[in-house]
Amino acid sequence: MSTNPAPTALRRNLGLWAIVGLGLGYMTPMTVFDTFGIVTGETNGVVPSAYLFALVAMVFTAVSYGRMTRVFPSAGSAYTYASETIHPNVGFLVGWSSLLDYLLLPLVNALIVRLYLESFFPQVPGWIWVVGYVAAITAMNLFSMSSTSKVNGVLVAFQIVLIAVFVALTWASLSGGAGNGTAFSLAPLFHEGVHLGAVIGGATVVCFSFIGFDAITMYTEEAKDTRTVPKAIVLALMIGGAIFFVAAWFAQSRFPTLAGFHFTDDTLPEIALKTGGLFFQILFISAAVAAAVASSLASHASVSRMIYVMARNGNGRISRVLSFVHPKYRTPAVAVLLVGAVSMLAAAFTLEFVSSMINFGALIAFTVVNATVIIHFAIRKRQVRGAKQIVRNIVLPAIGMVLTGVLWANLHLDALTYGLIWLAIGIVTLLVLTRAFRKRLGVKLDEDGDAAIITREGAPSEVRS
Repeated sequence: MSTNPAPTALRRNLGLWAIVGLGLGYMTPMTVFDTFGIVTGETNGVVPSAYLFALVAMVFTAVSYGRMTRVFPSAGSAYTYASETIHPNVGFLVGWSSLLDYLLLPLVNALIVRLYLESFFPQVPGWIWVVGYVAAITAMNLFSMSSTSKVNGVLVAFQIVLIAVFVALTWASLSGGAGNGTAFSLAPLFHEGVHLGAVIGGATVVCFSFIGFDAITMYTEEAKDTRTVPKAIVLALMIGGAIFFVAAWFAQSRFPTLAGFHFTDDTLPEIALKTGGLFFQILFISAAVAAAVASSLASHASVSRMIYVMARNGNGRISRVLSFVHPKYRTPAVAVLLVGAVSMLAAAFTLEFVSSMINFGALIAFTVVNATVIIHFAIRKRQVRGAKQIVRNIVLPAIGMVLTGVLWANLHLDALTYGLIWLAIGIVTLLVLTRAFRKRLGVKLDEDGDAAIITREGAPSEVRS
């Protein structure tokens, strides 16, 4: 064991509901209204069915995440699980694939805020909004994770309140004969002309609203009690799924078709205007901005933790720099600043271009995490005695793999193309780091879940708490 002083650890100050709130902030409840037009066109008017299919697919994966979090209580998420159960090199590629999605999400939120503000203040250059906004988000993540979670909680609550008001106003409109004329029609789930393939296509669009539940695992090393993380994963998924489904149900009941909409790429402003008039539209757009801020806080925090863990498990000067934890604030300072620097690119890129690069790695991570359950419990521990163990350790994660595989196969061509390019860069990076696989890459966990760096010969060189 090294005699070097123990490095500064992340501060454990997040309770169950703070972590659930961060997951919900990441999931961005208001997104259902932004993508409503796109998914309505994709599914022929059954947006709730798309959300229901995606939720079912995610439930199996959420269970797998919860189980693996108990086995490996590290902030590395799918990266750690794959490294420990399959191979460190596989773990690196899973982490690398996921990194593209996670790294671009804060950038997307900054870009959305820039677009909102440019529409209100067209005379102000967009880069000014980006610099000010990204600097504020980065500062909050740098100085205090506790403050970040509190602000995120307020913003998430604001979104939920506005969605509840939308539901109440829509119920009144339906009772007055608007839309389907009732909130109890099954038309939002199924009607003539709807096909399963179209529903799955819509699910590939909306399923990424759920990726906040896996980001929760990034806060494992900052949870007051790591045993609450699996519970937080399921709670965030089910609460978020319920919000998405209910909001989509009432929106589809009120607007069964896109007739009368001028802009179907982002229907949120028109939905708000048609539902409650100009004043409600202002409030609803304010909630959308709050949603972007909450998602920025949560996604910035989670991706910086992923970078921190991947760097902590590496060797060399770059790894040491990226895994630096600020001694006073107890946050991964350099990783936080790096994410902020990448987010500044929102001043130059378009939303269409950045969005096309997202979503490839998330489904890879989901599929691999389900596979790690089978490998760890069924193959390594041989827990396949009796029907209960077979169902838990083989059948359920296998269903999760199949469902996420179906979603992955239906990804947009651009997402597949950019994702494969990013994966190819990761393979080259892995070859360089491992010197063409001649050098071992990885990390092992001791019985308490603490991390130990593995040297080239495979011996533990340092233990971290």
